[in-house]
Amino acid sequence: MTASISFFGYNKMKAIVSGSDESIMRSYQIYLIEDEFADYFYGKEKMFYHLFSEYEYAPDGLRDIIRKQVLYVTKPLPSLYIHQILFQNLRKNKDFHCKGNTYFLESASCSNGVKLTLKGEYLELIAWGNFDAESIFFKALRHVEGKLLAVDLEHGRYGWLKPKKIRNYV
Repeated sequence: MTASISFFGYNKMKAIVSGSDESIMRSYQIYLIEDEFADYFYGKEKMFYHLFSEYEYAPDGLRDIIRKQVLYVTKPLPSLYIHQILFQNLRKNKDFHCKGNTYFLESASCSNGVKLTLKGEYLELIAWGNFDAESIFFKALRHVEGKLLAVDLEHGRYGWLKPKKIRNYV
């Protein structure tokens, strides 16, 4: 399994975890990164990963200091805007439903699904089963203006939901 990826997308994600057990639960924290930091650290996403990892696992005294750094490099999530984007892109999906600040996409058998929760500072996406449902959420979140970075702390994966388009002019 690859330690990091440059962006999330169904085909790319499928290639990275090919051969792995798809029934494993996956958890992502999705942060809205300030444009200035996203542009400067593009290609160096591992530094964001280390910051969020230290924030998650640091002892209380150090955690408060790291929290200030996290708040400095991230923007508050526009909850209403994200709600509108999700409903606009997923409302026709019969498996999609919402309860408060939590959005669900589950198969009828509940063997595949995703739960997306707005946590204030970040979005938490928990997925189980195959990658179809989580890729639907990632695709919908790409419509959000701004630089969203997804971090899977447990498996050491991270990437932009909407990577920069690099244009080569000849």
